[in-house]
Amino acid sequence: MTHKLLLIDGMALLFRHFYATSVHKNFMRNTNGTPTNGTQGFVRHVYSAIRDVEPTHVAVCWDMGKATFRNDMFDGYKQNRPAPPEELIPQFDHVQHISESLGFLNIGVENYEADDVIGTLTHAYAESPDHEVYVITGDRDLLQCVSDNVFVWLIKKGFTEYSKYDRARFESEYQLEPPQLIDVKAFMGDTADGYPGVKGIGEKTAIKLIQQYGSVEKVIANMSQLTPGQQKKIVQDMHNLRLSKQLAAIELNVPLSIDTLFEEMAHHVELNHVLAVLDQHELFVSKRFVQNL
Repeated sequence: MTHKLLLIDGMALLFRHFYATSVHKNFMRNTNGTPTNGTQGFVRHVYSAIRDVEPTHVAVCWDMGKATFRNDMFDGYKQNRPAPPEELIPQFDHVQHISESLGFLNIGVENYEADDVIGTLTHAYAESPDHEVYVITGDRDLLQCVSDNVFVWLIKKGFTEYSKYDRARFESEYQLEPPQLIDVKAFMGDTADGYPGVKGIGEKTAIKLIQQYGSVEKVIANMSQLTPGQQKKIVQDMHNLRLSKQLAAIELNVPLSIDTLFEEMAHHVELNHVLAVLDQHELFVSKRFVQNL
């Protein structure tokens, strides 16, 4: 029997649907005045993904606070991000409570990002040929985890449109192996995450360098073959290059009880329970959506 695991980046769904509706100030408050627009979108998206994947196991992965081990490595990591809007703040706890009430396993580990949790789970479970792992996220960094039985679906818009990556698509698009995305990001940096890479080397040049030499270390070993301009840029930013590679790599060894979690992730649909939870929390838009699935 093939086990189909669905791993969901909870914050990616919450943020996506909060901002999709808040642009029109449509916060869908409950009777206590708490906004529910992000939570409503999260619920709808999760059940839409379940319909598409038909998983045997489901987990929702979460960031656990702003600081992680990467902040210890680099003070500027993700420090340029604006504070969340006040209408979003109460939904952080609310959405996780709803997720748990609906029977989904929430997983988050202090000092690590949701990406690290997802990466660790995909790395562990994908070792078995009887497992297929589907990742729903908005973060292209997780493409480094694509393999023969790990599929990354990047959120595009709405609840059903994704940019779907398997190994064949990644290799065709990048002419690289998925883990080499780490080396590409080391050169180009990441403005959203706030780490620098090598100033003056963008994505196209980074990809070409890794296509030709294979890794950051092999580029450095063959510096004499590069253009004078490339040599100068790399020498000037050598520290940032090595640091950025460390920051770009998703951690694959987050301390998790892999076997226990697998049992806890087992998914069973109990529609009446789901509808009762949505009623209790006044998630009526979500309830209508789930009823029509």
